[in-house]
Amino acid sequence: MQAAAAPSRTPVLLVDDDAELTSLLSQYLAGEGFAVEVAHDGASGAQAALSGRFAIVVLDVMMPGLSGIEALRRIRASSHVPVVMLTARGDNIDRIVGLDMGADDYVPKPCTPGELVARLRAILRRTQAVPGSSSVAPATIQAGPLELWPGSRRAAWQGRALDLTGTEFSLLEVLARASGHLISKDEISRQAFGRPLAPFDRRIDVHISSIRQKLGQRADGQPWIQSVRGMGYQLLTD
Repeated sequence: MQAAAAPSRTPVLLVDDDAELTSLLSQYLAGEGFAVEVAHDGASGAQAALSGRFAIVVLDVMMPGLSGIEALRRIRASSHVPVVMLTARGDNIDRIVGLDMGADDYVPKPCTPGELVARLRAILRRTQAVPGSSSVAPATIQAGPLELWPGSRRAAWQGRALDLTGTEFSLLEVLARASGHLISKDEISRQAFGRPLAPFDRRIDVHISSIRQKLGQRADGQPWIQSVRGMGYQLLTD
């Protein structure tokens, strides 16, 4: 009898100048089914991230030489590979800047390896097409001038391809499914990120701001995604 093929490991790039931390995380991630490659500076990390070999990147913000923020800038110039930022606990500026530049999520340091793995898996679930899922999700979601193809994670706006990060696609999909109706930020977080909204968490606001820029303004000068302070967002369709 032929032995069953071993399940393929998910390739992850870990970019951090802390050798002790990267060794610890590498061992843990390997035990959780990831194939880990490590870079210890921002320049080599950005270069590796652009190679197309990795399903996801973990990028520390504070590194000598090229910072994690600058490395992210290089990555986002030509790649939508999912990126998780490691930030100093309580440093909201780094988190907001990272999210505004296209990071998919952040994890405060020090973090437990289990928390990091949970975040990685959640991002991969929402940014990668799931084989055989077309029977569950509709092939196309139409909301006014917006078209989404969840299976292939493609989007079009007013008939033209819409360039979105994985997290932006997930947020826009939630809004499109409820187009014309107000949906709370907590519900958006639960559907897009798989967890309730944490206090003072601005990641949804930052990503929505980026999506608004990509959609442009309506004829009346208002954004296509409307907000109601303290309540949530809604996507307009006409």
